[in-house]
Amino acid sequence: MSALITWTSRPLLQRYALARPNARSSHRIPTPQGAGIAVISATLVVALAWAAWANLAVPPALVMATIVIALVGFADDIVSLPVLVRLVLQAACVGAVVFTAPETARIVPALPLALERGLIVLAGIWFVNLVNFMDGLDLMTAAEVVPVTAALLLLGLLGELSWPAVLVATALCGAMLGFAPFNKPVAKVFLGDVGSLPIGLLLGWCLLELAWHGQPAAALLLPAYYLADATITLFRRIARREQFWSAHRSHFYQRATDSGFTIPRVIGEVFALNLVLAGLAIVTVRAGSMTVTLIALLAGAIAVALVLRRFSRPQAS
Repeated sequence: MSALITWTSRPLLQRYALARPNARSSHRIPTPQGAGIAVISATLVVALAWAAWANLAVPPALVMATIVIALVGFADDIVSLPVLVRLVLQAACVGAVVFTAPETARIVPALPLALERGLIVLAGIWFVNLVNFMDGLDLMTAAEVVPVTAALLLLGLLGELSWPAVLVATALCGAMLGFAPFNKPVAKVFLGDVGSLPIGLLLGWCLLELAWHGQPAAALLLPAYYLADATITLFRRIARREQFWSAHRSHFYQRATDSGFTIPRVIGEVFALNLVLAGLAIVTVRAGSMTVTLIALLAGAIAVALVLRRFSRPQAS
């Protein structure tokens, strides 16, 4: 479904949603954007149909928030929205998902519920945006989302994730696989904000469900590369007193391509790293040991640091 919608919508996107290269772009020719419409449509249709067949319920707040944040992204793809407007609408969508969750869903029970939910909303807003920031290279989002959602499916089969989250993660994985052939270098179409923002929301919710099911270490390990690249880059830009909310080419993966890495090599290393992180996340869940969990977290941090270091160093000619 994702592949079919992407293929049929390309001429329309070519006409109305063309991403033209600029100083911060990784592409060199005008390329249509907005294929996120296909990915999100396929994800929601399949997940909801599957849930209805299995007599399960995907949270209505999540569905509505995903549609709204996709519309925000689509508007931003067509006519750039002011930063404050984007943030307010994103906060409303993330807040709707978090504050409608059952009160029994906790990560740190020692904290007051309102404080914990408030912190989760802030983290959710950042996660939605960092997925958007990291979607700056052909196949980058697929190299992140496919391993993470596949690991979530496996964890669900092991009984460590709610079935609605498993359905959403699996549908998102399939939708990204359908989109990937159109986004391989040189990309024929981009996701656009209409795809990256709701993907961040859906993926963030699945990871939050994992944390609510008593597996916060696994929920942290799975997106560790995205979290590290985007967060370190953000703090570096703030320290340099740059306009951190504006587009740039400071991410580690962007610096890698500027330093001589080919796009397939960057994507290959990110994909391989995500497979390692997925394996470590599954180990923490199956071991059920604090010692093993700490070792896995340390190993994950080292693996991410090694890749970031490689990306930040010029490639030998």
